[in-house]
Amino acid sequence: MEMETETEMKTETEMEMEMEMEMEMEMEMEIDGDRGKECIALEDAHGAHNYHPLPVVLSHGKGTKLFGVDGTEYFDFLSAYSAVNQGHCHPKIISALVSQSSTLTLTSRAFHNDKLGEYCSFMTSYFGYDRVLPMNTGVEGGETAIKLARRWGYDVKGIEEGKARVLFAENNFWGRTMAAISSSDDPTSSKGFDLSCPASATDEGLVVENSVRRGEQLREGLKGMAGTTCIESVRGRGLLNAIVIDEEKGDYSKEEKAWDLCLRMRDNGLLAKPTHGNIVRFTPPLTITEGEIEQCLEIIEKSVGEV
Repeated sequence: MEMETETEMKTETEMEMEMEMEMEMEMEMEIDGDRGKECIALEDAHGAHNYHPLPVVLSHGKGTKLFGVDGTEYFDFLSAYSAVNQGHCHPKIISALVSQSSTLTLTSRAFHNDKLGEYCSFMTSYFGYDRVLPMNTGVEGGETAIKLARRWGYDVKGIEEGKARVLFAENNFWGRTMAAISSSDDPTSSKGFDLSCPASATDEGLVVENSVRRGEQLREGLKGMAGTTCIESVRGRGLLNAIVIDEEKGDYSKEEKAWDLCLRMRDNGLLAKPTHGNIVRFTPPLTITEGEIEQCLEIIEKSVGEV
């Protein structure tokens, strides 16, 4: 007696259910694809046009990976400009966030709380400073540093009132506040704003050690591509790195070949952001592994070969 095949053994109802499930999955894939376009269109219609994101729509992340609304998986080589270089949804940070938010959400500086003093003590002890003034964002840190420098100049050094000057490096970029764009010589930072001021997780030790080693691994791999691809030079320290490609440098918003390269990398599974038309920054989470760096180098090498 011949044995029935698996298909023959299935009932008609089971086969119909499977067909329905396959059709639903296909519809979900189509909806997911449309969902990305809907998200971009909605943002474009109601959001301010002050930025030019890479055309990819993300829904969630875990560790060194990001996931699009269509389920596509990417290596995160920007880390929100290093704001999440500890990796996405780090369990230790999420646990602390949820615990504190469910206990006391915010007090402002109008009152004392039981955490600020402990935090300041740790920070000053760890970094060897006398005092600390916490900020919410990096650009606030820059603004405050300028204010402190001016105040010290007047109150301690004795500079004549109205004569204090702060010097900035050429081609700097450190934010988009009035002080930040006023200190930049990039015309795209200041044009149209009528400037008011003249221009002149894991074990911390292991994270630092890993960033040093993985950064060396990344730069070594990138340098191996320089000269034979569009990559002209590689620079960086730790896991803050960048490549310069064979394209003339432009202003901050210039796209050109660097943008095209980032689109290629996106299609191949890695997200990074260009600047000035010929620079691409690579700043993955500090928790990235040796194997993941190798995977990312393969993606980058494939991508530079396609532009």
